[in-house]
Amino acid sequence: MVVSRNLTSVALLGTSLLLAGAAQAESDVSMFPPAAEGQQRLVIQLPKLDQEQDVKVEIQLAKAMEVDCNRQRLGGDLSRESLKGWGYSYHVLAQVSAPMSTMMACPDKSKHEAKVPVVGQGYLLDYNSRLPLVIYVPADLEVSYRLWQAGDSQPAPQG
Repeated sequence: MVVSRNLTSVALLGTSLLLAGAAQAESDVSMFPPAAEGQQRLVIQLPKLDQEQDVKVEIQLAKAMEVDCNRQRLGGDLSRESLKGWGYSYHVLAQVSAPMSTMMACPDKSKHEAKVPVVGQGYLLDYNSRLPLVIYVPADLEVSYRLWQAGDSQPAPQG
């Protein structure tokens, strides 16, 4: 585990942990609505940590696309919705904007397959191992996450 003065990446958790957590939590999410047509519901069950208040979960979304030499991005905000009558929340990415791109001239005009990230607001979430993290996104997106942990507090310099 790497810790520094700022938020630092603890580690990318492996696909096996993500899938194991999803399988473990699947039976516990019957109160959440099913995914709408064209959407997928993902359930992440986070392991218990000693200092959960010092950890954040960053949701990373991407779409496989054919791109040229320019930097590509998709846009969309992850919103927090409340599960009425339960007090639980879940997160929804309702739509993704068309690709944004730099406008460099690509000398060879070749294209290649790449994962284009979705950027916007709402992707850094509080860590909570007591409840599953339920996320609804378009079915054509790949979803991963990583954990960020705060380092020790540092005194501010005088002057």
